[in-house]
Amino acid sequence: HVVHLEDDEGGAGEQLLFVVLAAGHELDAATRSEITDRLRSQLAPRHVPDRVEQMEVIPRNLTGKKLELPVTQILRGAPIDSVASRGSLAAPNALDGYAAYATRRVSAR
Repeated sequence: HVVHLEDDEGGAGEQLLFVVLAAGHELDAATRSEITDRLRSQLAPRHVPDRVEQMEVIPRNLTGKKLELPVTQILRGAPIDSVASRGSLAAPNALDGYAAYATRRVSAR
């Protein structure tokens, strides 16, 4: 799941890739490197994200459509309940990991 966060000052912004790995696997440096190397070689260098992060689930609505706008809004600091109804999600807690990631991003700055 790719999310592009635009830069408020008009810069390039930041491209984030969120991946779900098979049960029992963790996203380590080698796996991150493998993902970015494949994107670079099989697509183009411009497809290499700034960050690759692991999530438990990609959020989808009840019909299976990925929730792109709510994820972007959460990454920009909006509370989950203001951008999506948990009852409309295939997995009600699917956005929790993105909210936690958004909090870690703010703390790291």
